[in-house]
Amino acid sequence: MDFALKFQNLRDEFEPPMNQTEFGKILHMSQRKISSMERGETEPNLQDLFVICKRFNISADYLIGLIDEPLPFKRK
Repeated sequence: MDFALKFQNLRDEFEPPMNQTEFGKILHMSQRKISSMERGETEPNLQDLFVICKRFNISADYLIGLIDEPLPFKRK
């Protein structure tokens, strides 16, 4: 599974599911940026990746495809 699909799945897992605008507010990103990342047109920069991992407590290794399970985010 690639980043775009994993990123979209994060949004879809909310109950009730969020739209891209609501999701963007949580991550301090525009709806346009969320949409672009979900379509695989762009990928997050390092700061965005850090925010996503911290907010959802998942490992960057999972999001970028190095591991298959979403391990907890660990800050050193």
